[in-house]
Amino acid sequence: MRKRNLTGFIVMALIVHIAGPLILNNPELYFFAMPLPWTTTPLQLLYSGSSFYQSHFPVWGVAGISAALVFYICLSAVVVIGTLLYGRRWQCSTLCLFNGFAAEIFAPVIPLIGKAKTASPRALKVFSVLRWLFLAGSVFFTGWWILFLLGVSVPGNLELISQVELYKYLGAELLIAMSFWIAFIGRGYCYYCPLGTVLSFLSKLAGQKIITDNTECIQCNRCNAACPMTIDIRSRALVGQAVDDLRCVGCGHCVDSCPTGTLSYSTRFLRMISRFRGGRKSGDNSFATG
Repeated sequence: MRKRNLTGFIVMALIVHIAGPLILNNPELYFFAMPLPWTTTPLQLLYSGSSFYQSHFPVWGVAGISAALVFYICLSAVVVIGTLLYGRRWQCSTLCLFNGFAAEIFAPVIPLIGKAKTASPRALKVFSVLRWLFLAGSVFFTGWWILFLLGVSVPGNLELISQVELYKYLGAELLIAMSFWIAFIGRGYCYYCPLGTVLSFLSKLAGQKIITDNTECIQCNRCNAACPMTIDIRSRALVGQAVDDLRCVGCGHCVDSCPTGTLSYSTRFLRMISRFRGGRKSGDNSFATG
């Protein structure tokens, strides 16, 4: 599964950082590679009076702005549909070029200082609170811009709103995420990423889970040691209970680390495909025997 993660991230990086900018003549395509509510940049680009629009219109023109928005809409559709089929794994462990990319690609050297640390129960409670706070903040900014674009009278200064969101991104997200990479763990920001939280709900609809009863668990604890989101997989595997935690990013590290094949990653769509393939094989065998 980790190999598939790396393949997805590499392909996504080639599209967003190399092919896309060359084709669309837009070196800042990265800002349009994360769906709502992670950033309101696409919404700001819909308003000609925003500072973002005014600073980019002379460079991009109408065609460039339209191309960036079309790219954003197409990517958002891919993320939503992919998540409903493959769970949170589709974005957080395959397409995310922010924290997901760094956590997987640079895993051998993270953290730069000391050894990788797991979150304590107290830290998990703090992250849980931060998750909802950041989600509330992102939903506020998204809602504010949507209402503003619809012509609804909303309180607040446009430039102030834009600046506050920018400082939130630079300070509470980019800077803190990099601090995690230096001294904590690669997936630190994933604990409270607002987009990840939204996609975790979609993953619930997709039936994302880690199956824990394929064979008998030997309680080696390799799954817990491999999990970057500090999910207690071992205790659930002991009783054969599936893992469907909201923190699960679908990276599959636990699956790869299991020496007995007890664990496997699954969604409703993947289970349907598995049953279909099983039926085809069964049919083929019956035909061959007959």
